[in-house]
Amino acid sequence: MSDAADTPTPPRRAPALTARTRAALKAQAHALEPVVRVGHAGVTDGVVADIARALEAHELIKVKVGEGERDDREAAATGIVHRTGAALVQKVGRVLVLWLPREDPALRA
Repeated sequence: MSDAADTPTPPRRAPALTARTRAALKAQAHALEPVVRVGHAGVTDGVVADIARALEAHELIKVKVGEGERDDREAAATGIVHRTGAALVQKVGRVLVLWLPREDPALRA
């Protein structure tokens, strides 16, 4: 018998991005600096937690994936999107732009 508290809740998912929404988010993200950096240890639980906290605080963030070959960075981006539920707005080189709207609309800036 398993308690419901023992089962992790899956991350919520960002809504699908339309071309217009994606363009608006890219424009907003242009002036942002990366708030989380993925180092040589890769996408650890701590990195995912940092990204989740940053998304909850800001909704739109940049993440810099600094290590590895292109395939490794692609895998890191896919893992981050899957584990956080965020939408991948844009990927330019080693920088990802992620968006996850807040659950509570009253908290939106």
